Amino acid sequence: MIRNLRRAVRRAYRRTVDLSHPARSPLGSAVVNCVGYADGARQAGHCPADEALRRVRKENSQNPGSNSFVWIGLHEPTHEEFASLADLFGLHRLTVEDAVGVTHHRPKVVPYDDTLLAVFKTVGYAEHDQLTATSQVVETGQITVIIGRDFVITIRHGRHGSLGPLREALETAPEQLAKGPSSVLHAVADFVVDEYVAVADAVQDDIEAVETAVFSEQAGRGAAGRSEAGRIYQLKRELLEFKRALSPLSRPLDALATEPTTLIAQDIRPYFRDVSDHLARAAEQINGFDSLLDSILQAHLAQMTVAQNEDMRKITAWAAIVAVPTMVCGVYGMNFEYIPELRWTYGYPLVLGVIAVACFLLHRGFRRNGWL
Repeated sequence: MIRNLRRAVRRAYRRTVDLSHPARSPLGSAVVNCVGYADGARQAGHCPADEALRRVRKENSQNPGSNSFVWIGLHEPTHEEFASLADLFGLHRLTVEDAVGVTHHRPKVVPYDDTLLAVFKTVGYAEHDQLTATSQVVETGQITVIIGRDFVITIRHGRHGSLGPLREALETAPEQLAKGPSSVLHAVADFVVDEYVAVADAVQDDIEAVETAVFSEQAGRGAAGRSEAGRIYQLKRELLEFKRALSPLSRPLDALATEPTTLIAQDIRPYFRDVSDHLARAAEQINGFDSLLDSILQAHLAQMTVAQNEDMRKITAWAAIVAVPTMVCGVYGMNFEYIPELRWTYGYPLVLGVIAVACFLLHRGFRRNGWL
């Protein structure tokens, strides 16, 4: 079922025309959607957050076994825009600070009173025609999820990672939504980690392109060699940004899978173990890429050293060849009266011949030894 849900998310994601700038809802400049769910079924119509919360709490009070909740999605809200929701749901002050404002928080899962806050770093692949020393490869953002007994609040920062397709996919699996707000938390975590895997696969193509260029015949020579070093270094910097988003998430996911809490349904916890496995796979990929880039960089530097040595050998060989006529001409250029064969008719041609034969023999010797 989870695998089918992932496929549905990907299909819905591809159908989305513009995920970077979601349409604004009349509920407010930052509210993307506000929907109530009763036993996994979406309730018809849109209504303000307070009205939606009142309805689901009424449903839960009338049907004690019901898992009705309201899901509110926001995009980059300000403190003022989030304040009314924080008061409505009774959120802790630290929760508000983590949810809005700057987005440099580390991935984490923190319980506050009767709520649970989870911060995920989203990663997107920046499309580019050709990788250069200044190309952006990885874009990062943030998704914050706050769950309570009867509500879910998702706050997205950044141009990618829209949760609209995820919501659509979840609504096609009402039996999963019927498990309550923790099912949404799992779906968001699964969505974020799946994007890690997809971006890692895309980055692998860039690494393979750089690897092919480094081990080509022209690698290590001139401006082309210097540009390859810049591309490798840029990839390593982008991978470092990727690792900062991915690595800290391992422990929070393990906590969601193993540590008991009333806000995470018992039958949802095994799904977090599955997400943790996918995260471990992505982490292994990124660590492998980093090690591979180190090896490629070392090989490239060695190639540049070999190319420079070859150039120096060629320069030395030509300098030795040029030294023969320079020496002979230097001797005959001295103003002495008694220089051998100075007044002989064939002295000039003889000297030129000696110079030519000596240069030929030197050139032949250098070619035979691989210096030219």
